[in-house]
Amino acid sequence: MSSRERILGRVRRALSDVSGEDAPIERTYLREHGDRTVEETVELLAENLADYRAIVHRCTTADLPSTLAGMLAARGAKTVLVPPGLDPSWLTEAGAEQVPDRAGSTPHELDRIDSVVTACAVAIAETGTIVLDGSPDQGRRRITLVPDHHICVVRVPDQVVSSVPQGLERLDPVRPLTWISGPSATSDIELDRVEGVHGPRTLEVVLVADQTSAEVNS
Repeated sequence: MSSRERILGRVRRALSDVSGEDAPIERTYLREHGDRTVEETVELLAENLADYRAIVHRCTTADLPSTLAGMLAARGAKTVLVPPGLDPSWLTEAGAEQVPDRAGSTPHELDRIDSVVTACAVAIAETGTIVLDGSPDQGRRRITLVPDHHICVVRVPDQVVSSVPQGLERLDPVRPLTWISGPSATSDIELDRVEGVHGPRTLEVVLVADQTSAEVNS
């Protein structure tokens, strides 16, 4: 008996109790871990974002323009990249020059941009992950990978889910998905951490609630 025949024989024996080629595979993964309220889910997101070294801010919708303006000023940003579908009201108080996202922008041009502001598609609390899907208010993938400073706005609680399975249900798998868990970082064999290798060195996340939600949670 050849090696091939022995291996195929083992495979056949392992599959002997399967009732057909199309027999369903039972999956018992948990959809979420624990039983949390909406407020607790948002808090878990904030904790995990901070654990990944993202800088977390909170504000109301009314305060978002001043919050973003203050963040850009504190960073010393003179230019900010703006996706085509970003809400224009978000940056009405920003002093930085607003640079529109252009398909013809070169990597060198993007590298000279100080900051980029985007929305997101969904935020996952259990993993502290923000997902972008290339929608007009998020722009093309490279605008959040080349500039060194990324500000991402998350609407809470509408865009926050507990787990990855819940997040996947909200995403279109054919869109260009970018999953972000903290600023770009890597470690060498000696575990020396280096940030900014594969994307922005600094990630700031703004959790934005409308005035009613903020009053209920206060």
